[in-house]
Amino acid sequence: MGSFIKEFKEFISKGSVMDMAVGIIIGGAFTAIVTSLVEDILMPIIGVIGGGHGVDELSIKVGTAVIAYGKFISAIINFLLIAFVLFMIIKALNKARSIVVQEAEEEPEAPTTKICPRCKSEVNIEATRCPFCTSDL
Repeated sequence: MGSFIKEFKEFISKGSVMDMAVGIIIGGAFTAIVTSLVEDILMPIIGVIGGGHGVDELSIKVGTAVIAYGKFISAIINFLLIAFVLFMIIKALNKARSIVVQEAEEEPEAPTTKICPRCKSEVNIEATRCPFCTSDL
């Protein structure tokens, strides 16, 4: 039982679990922001354009049942906005990552050879004497 608790503590303290927890918390907060954007700003505008009703209020009464399709439309718009914003964030992160990788690849490698000043032959950079003309380097 002691080893199980120890393993669990190691699992919880790993960075990936902490990153996941932060992501879930930020995701929840982000969802609240987008939901507010949709319900409090976009839907009233769409409602004004659509004849004065809020989209959430759109419904059909079938017998005693009420089919609230406006709430469904709101949920779809909410989902599409969240997906779009996430797409833009991931696209920006990928672009930034590719720029960093490209800059790392563009760094010149340290030279491994040098030119002998007498005979102009290419020799190892660590050589102290030219193997072709035997002059000191």
